[in-house]
Amino acid sequence: MMSRSATRVARSVLTHVGPRYFSTAVSRGGAASDVAALGSYVHGGAATFVHGPAKGPEKVVVTWMRVPVLGSRNASTLALGEKQQEEEKKKVQVGSDGGAAAGGGGNGNKAIVSYWGVEPAKVTKEDGSEWRWNCFKPWETYKADLSIDLKKHHAPVTFLDKVAYWTVKALRFPTDLFFQRRYGCRAMMLETVAAVPGMVGGMLLHCKSLRRFEHSGGWIKALLEEAENERMHLMTFMEVSQPRWYERTLVFAVQGVFFNAYFLTYLISPKLAHRIVGYLEEEAIHSYTEFLKELDKGTIENVPAPAIAVDYWRLPKNSTLRDVVMVVRADEAHHRDVNHHQTTLHRYSLSGTRTEGSTRPDRISLI
Repeated sequence: MMSRSATRVARSVLTHVGPRYFSTAVSRGGAASDVAALGSYVHGGAATFVHGPAKGPEKVVVTWMRVPVLGSRNASTLALGEKQQEEEKKKVQVGSDGGAAAGGGGNGNKAIVSYWGVEPAKVTKEDGSEWRWNCFKPWETYKADLSIDLKKHHAPVTFLDKVAYWTVKALRFPTDLFFQRRYGCRAMMLETVAAVPGMVGGMLLHCKSLRRFEHSGGWIKALLEEAENERMHLMTFMEVSQPRWYERTLVFAVQGVFFNAYFLTYLISPKLAHRIVGYLEEEAIHSYTEFLKELDKGTIENVPAPAIAVDYWRLPKNSTLRDVVMVVRADEAHHRDVNHHQTTLHRYSLSGTRTEGSTRPDRISLI
């Protein structure tokens, strides 16, 4: 009774699992000869007999394959005919060739670089040459305003202003101690953090606009564009200076702490959060000014401008690193003005309407 139950269980298991992991064939002859034949036909395999419901001397031969589980579909020669197996191999080969073509290789097939499998539209520059950047498009490029006032400073008056000012001053001390005069690496590392406030502020204002069913007054887009601009600063300085392993580790720690700290600060007081960013941008202007001084002294080599910077800021072809630092500093000055200006609008709603008792104009124009 026990042996019959065990046989039924074994048959049930082999019925469900067998097609995936084993190759089965019906043997109608001597057991030893069949095992030898199967052993020679299936390389690296071992054969075993399992008694089944076959009549007479018929037995089920199970071939145990020494192959990975993922390759079990192509492992058994008995399960698939030779013709079918060749077709499977051709399909695999065609799939690998298609993957190579998608990466730019293959047999001259067109590469489709899109998640949806749709070939992207061809974008060209004004001179007709092909646009090679995916992180930004020609209509997102611009010429920086170098005439912006770099010496503008917001004197801390209120308590929150003083908290923001001295917080930024306190953060600058360890930064100066760590980077010292390595301004190229300093700029690259700080841009990994500078792009956080705009994204956090834009995200929270976006959610606030959804909750209150009201317009944003243009501030969501302004803050997200600020975050994107800071990220492009990072992409540019990555071409100039490569971070070391411990500096990459530092980015994880600093960005993680700063993101959460700024997120909570923005929830508690958006005015304080924007004032902190305004003072951070003032420090960035100072750092890039020192960067320019080192370039003029010859301490830092004035290498040609990276191609991504030439296209993003519409710089001349013969631009240098000094020209890049100039436009980046102008961007930081713009962010400084926007964030200080946003702090003064703390008592206004997102849509820019005038609050009760205010003498400010009804319409607010973004800087």
